Amino acid sequence: MREKPPTHPGDSVDDIFSRIAGRYDFLNHFLSCGIDKLWRRKLRRIITQHHPNALLDIATGTGDMLILLHDTGVKHLHGIDPAPAMLEKAQAKLKKRNISDDIQLHTGYAEDLPFDPGSFDLANIVFGIRNFDNIETSLSEIKRILKPGGSITIMEFDMPRNRVIKPLYVFYLKHIIPSFGALISGNKAAYKYLAESILAFSRNSDVNAKLKQTGFYDIKSVPLFFGIARIYSAIKH
Repeated sequence: MREKPPTHPGDSVDDIFSRIAGRYDFLNHFLSCGIDKLWRRKLRRIITQHHPNALLDIATGTGDMLILLHDTGVKHLHGIDPAPAMLEKAQAKLKKRNISDDIQLHTGYAEDLPFDPGSFDLANIVFGIRNFDNIETSLSEIKRILKPGGSITIMEFDMPRNRVIKPLYVFYLKHIIPSFGALISGNKAAYKYLAESILAFSRNSDVNAKLKQTGFYDIKSVPLFFGIARIYSAIKH
């Protein structure tokens, strides 16, 4: 699920995320000025329109989306992530809210999901698809574990098209995120990688095309905040 970072060739992205797990939530909210919370709520509204009974949150991290989805009527909630430290943080958050018995957490990768075919009504990915080793293989595996007519939702960073916003956003990614990440977490390399991964993904990836190639249909894309991020949704044939 995580590719090798360009900043530390010897470390996996799992290692990077594990090292910053303790400050990950705070930095996400701080560096996005809290906008990521609004985006997640918008994603939740889109997910609830599909009325899933069983949902898998892939690259679940510290479990923010699982917590948001808990009270939406989804009976079977599962989260999966390759970084144990992230899952430990997620488990602690679930226990604090007394909902740990309602949500199952798993260690694993999108390329090889440990579930039977047709196990879920919906698979969700928040800010994780850009880190997959192989997006096409991962989407095929996700399609396998979805029921016929099941849905996939993805929220991921993108590049704004606006000529004024775009250079400001690129500057923010290249300079502000690594600097503040280093100041607060003590790990500049991790946040430099996060910024570089966003830039690389927005230049080279076409999520709509990859969903279509994998066999999904009714593909939709909703821009967020001048196109800084997007929510994608599609249905399995």
